[in-house]
Amino acid sequence: MNFEIARKRMVDSQLVARGVKDKRVIEAMLKVPRHLFVEEAMAAQAYSDSPLPIGDKQTISQPYMVALMTELMELTGSERVLEIGTGSGYQAAILATLASRVYTVERFRSLAMRARKVLDSLGLLNISLKIGDGSEGWEEEAPFDAIMVTAGAPEIPQSLLKQLAIGGRLVIPVGNQYEQVLLRVTRTVDSFITEQSVGCRFVKLVGKSGWSIDD
Repeated sequence: MNFEIARKRMVDSQLVARGVKDKRVIEAMLKVPRHLFVEEAMAAQAYSDSPLPIGDKQTISQPYMVALMTELMELTGSERVLEIGTGSGYQAAILATLASRVYTVERFRSLAMRARKVLDSLGLLNISLKIGDGSEGWEEEAPFDAIMVTAGAPEIPQSLLKQLAIGGRLVIPVGNQYEQVLLRVTRTVDSFITEQSVGCRFVKLVGKSGWSIDD
């Protein structure tokens, strides 16, 4: 399988055709080898229009959702970005090509270790990864110019809002366990402005400021 051709087809039919316009996001999606972030047996499906399982009941997000969430962050290249839910590491790789520094948190050690290996093999050295409760953010490295949450939350975690810099954007799916709405929250000097994007469905954000593991 020619993965370069598959990436080009993915970008044209799944992203550009659906309205993704940010040229930097499109270039990043063309560049990052998505097939390396899934099991070898699933590599041929990596560029399909769907999420794929990666173990521990987690998924690598649909390419369109990765692109849309990234576009909503409006990255210019100088930002310090926090990602909640490293998963396969693919979204972190996209962010790392578009921002100055990426901090990413994963609660499953097995996923974190595999993601770290793939990210290092690609020479993406501007990514810091830790294992922990992503719903609480990464307070020691705050504030962040942008925060992305790749799991569905019952509400917007106050812990993440506090770690957002003035002018920063938080992109997060919020709703029940079966369906959410993708939100973008922008922090101003004295308030937070919330905008709705699209309906979506993500795995649960489990943690102190998310769902209980037993929910």
